[in-house]
Amino acid sequence: MDLMDAINNRRAVRDYTAEAVEQPVLESLIHAAVQAPSAVDTQPWRFVVLRERQLLDRISREAKAQRLLHEPMAELRAHLENPGFHIFYHAPALILIAAEHQAPWVVEDCALAAQNLMLAAHAAGVGSCWIGFAQAYLDSAAGKSLLGIPQSWVAVAPIIVGHPRSVPPPHPRHAPQVRWIG
Repeated sequence: MDLMDAINNRRAVRDYTAEAVEQPVLESLIHAAVQAPSAVDTQPWRFVVLRERQLLDRISREAKAQRLLHEPMAELRAHLENPGFHIFYHAPALILIAAEHQAPWVVEDCALAAQNLMLAAHAAGVGSCWIGFAQAYLDSAAGKSLLGIPQSWVAVAPIIVGHPRSVPPPHPRHAPQVRWIG
């Protein structure tokens, strides 16, 4: 797939089939993620791949409850209060990109890895979506304990992956605001 095609046509997918994503596909997405640049070449990213349905469901419930405690936007509160709303949209896999420890630029480094992963997912014919509702919970002591990861890790990018049932149409982009100097 052409890079510009992947950039222009990748979408945040929120509608998945129950079909599992094969491990070699998930491994190829992680391989693409680690090709990202990182500050001072520290490569701080670590990955947790979660495919256990009951655990995904539990994290959805607990992350919703935690987020509701601090969510000021009425529209988002309505989603979170809906018992039928699953923050992972019933995707069969979650890939958490975390930094090994807090340090300058680790969030940016992991975000670059996440973009590579999502573009690679599109190229592989699977959907992906960064789930912001899960970030705070997965970065909490309870979330880290549930996943069995060190408390020193910084959870940055919870990305769901699965076979799309449907792909949303493109949204118009705003014209870039550019200030040219020189």
